[in-house]
Amino acid sequence: MLKVVRLAVRNLTRYGRRTALTGALNVIGVVAVLLFVAVTGSFKTLMVGQITDSYLGSMQVHRRGYVASIDTLPLNLNMAPGMAAKVDEALKAMPEVQAASPRVKFAAMFSNFVETTSIRVNGVDSDREAATEPLLAGRVRNAIREGALLERGEILVPTLLAAGLKVKPGDTVVLVATNREGSVNGKTLVVRGTLESATGPGGRDGYIHIEDARELLRMQLQIAEQHRLRRQRHQRRGEKARREQRRETAFGREHCVQCARLFA
Repeated sequence: MLKVVRLAVRNLTRYGRRTALTGALNVIGVVAVLLFVAVTGSFKTLMVGQITDSYLGSMQVHRRGYVASIDTLPLNLNMAPGMAAKVDEALKAMPEVQAASPRVKFAAMFSNFVETTSIRVNGVDSDREAATEPLLAGRVRNAIREGALLERGEILVPTLLAAGLKVKPGDTVVLVATNREGSVNGKTLVVRGTLESATGPGGRDGYIHIEDARELLRMQLQIAEQHRLRRQRHQRRGEKARREQRRETAFGREHCVQCARLFA
């Protein structure tokens, strides 16, 4: 073994310039590979950070079955109020979660009263959304006022739609949407500002206040109507049970009277 090592050292020292050139090439190759890996890794981290901190968030919680049909934005797979409250409490109990924000996502028609096109709408709580997505405010351009991300009655319009329909901040537009019951509802909003496109699937997403989204979709009325229907069903079941009980009581009395007559 020692003879092999001595032979290798002798060959390396015999041609010093060739050995130095080969070693330098190896070092340059390793440094180039490490530099390429570092640059691509940082670029990937930057892209993921821009998407998560300005559009998606680090984690999303959906009702089971929602992700399978997320392209259609199904309203019938939204979380019920009780389920959403439990998720919010569970997230607040996690020390790893710094902020959480509820959203109402739906498809709508966007119109400037002359032209109409489709848009994906995100109903958000402006304060909680700004804490969850710190880079979202940096995408807003030409805002009509400073302060909160959104106020009630305002909308952030994607730059692509604003340029195509020639909509400027301060203009009045209308959103038309269909709720889960099939009724068509509309709401006029004021354009607060334009929203630059983020890297990823958020190029046609507009933002409105979550209370405006609930009002547009009649979500509060829908929940109250469901509770009311359940109460009516329970009342009907109780009345039906009482009627059957009265019938059984009357039949028993009549049967007892007939038996008494036979034995008499």
